[in-house]
Amino acid sequence: MDLIPSFPEYAPITLAMAREISPHLIKLPDGVSEFSFAGLFLFRKQYDYHVTKRDGVLIVSGIRAGERFFITPCCSTGIETIRSLFESFSEWKLISPAFLEKNRESIEAAGYVVEPDRDNFDYLYRRSDLATLSGKQFHKKKNHVNAFEATYANVSLKPLDLSSRDDARAVLEFWNDHEDPSFETDYAAAKEALDLLDQFAMTGLVLYVDTVPVAWTLAETVADGRIVAVHFEKARVDYRGAYQYINYAFAQSLPETVEFINREQDLGDEGMRQAKMTYRPSGFVEKYKVKK
Repeated sequence: MDLIPSFPEYAPITLAMAREISPHLIKLPDGVSEFSFAGLFLFRKQYDYHVTKRDGVLIVSGIRAGERFFITPCCSTGIETIRSLFESFSEWKLISPAFLEKNRESIEAAGYVVEPDRDNFDYLYRRSDLATLSGKQFHKKKNHVNAFEATYANVSLKPLDLSSRDDARAVLEFWNDHEDPSFETDYAAAKEALDLLDQFAMTGLVLYVDTVPVAWTLAETVADGRIVAVHFEKARVDYRGAYQYINYAFAQSLPETVEFINREQDLGDEGMRQAKMTYRPSGFVEKYKVKK
């Protein structure tokens, strides 16, 4: 039974749609962080995601800052479909380089404008760089890791699974209590990710000092196993260096078959952009948008 309606009908994303949606996403080559079932489902409320299908193509609609947009994660999309969508939406978002390479000529020939969406570029790091922090460029990061180990003698790690989930929840609540309430955060999505941990193929770690949980991370394999996208990373700010340590420890825990770690976008936040750049990205997963 198809749970995703046919265009022009849309339906909210539900857990039951995982088997229908995942095949459209799992083999995509670019490693776009949003293009996984967890990436769409967990942020469905934040962006009001709905889905439909037309001629076998998955179409996702959303709203950001009052503007309605659509996404076509996979496969070529006929220009007539695009014309129909632009009757209801102001922007076509999250267009990957692989998709654009095959479709740019027809998009521009139809009179649409293609632009890079820098605020949504995903930051890519070599797993080996984050796992070793070797070299002058990572000297400060390695100092944070060393200082954490020197300050807190009894440091340990556990896989983030059902047995350690409550510990991760405790860190999340501490983190949320110390965030500026005037800013929109991913607290609700992170909380639901932990609540539904056994529903997604995600992997993660919980960091402890003595018996106190102080940080956790949760990620998902994309791009057919070549890239791991970190969806959530939370730490207690009263344990100095906890963020740097969980980042380092998680990279070390990944198999060598993983080439890159995708630490997602900065959404145009200058502070976040500077922080992501200090880890010396090896490149970006570029994303493009199209307007009328």
